[in-house]
Amino acid sequence: MTARRRWLVAYDIRDDRRLRAVHDVVRCYGAMLQYSVYLCDLTPIEKFGLMVALRDVINHFYDSVVFIDLGEPSRTTSATIEFMGQSVQLPHRGATIV
Repeated sequence: MTARRRWLVAYDIRDDRRLRAVHDVVRCYGAMLQYSVYLCDLTPIEKFGLMVALRDVINHFYDSVVFIDLGEPSRTTSATIEFMGQSVQLPHRGATIV
C-alpha cells in the first residue's frame, strides 16, 4: 500500500470559467481551508490524477496551481498548519475521492 501525503493545494486562476472548473476538480480531492486553498491527503497516483485533471482545465500561461507537501497525514495534530482568526477543522483521515 502506498502511503498518503498531505498536500496544501492553492490556486490563482485568472478567468471565472476556469476558476469554477478548477474548484470543481480540486474539491473532489480534498477539504477546503479557504477559497482557493485545499488540504488534500493523496497517494502518488491520486496526486497524478489531480494534476492530469488540472492540466486540462488551466491556462498554463496565466494560471497557477501550487502543491506544498506537508508530510504524512497520520499525525493527529499538525504542527505545520497554524491559523490566525477563525480556524478550520482539519481532516484526520485520508481524502475521499468522489
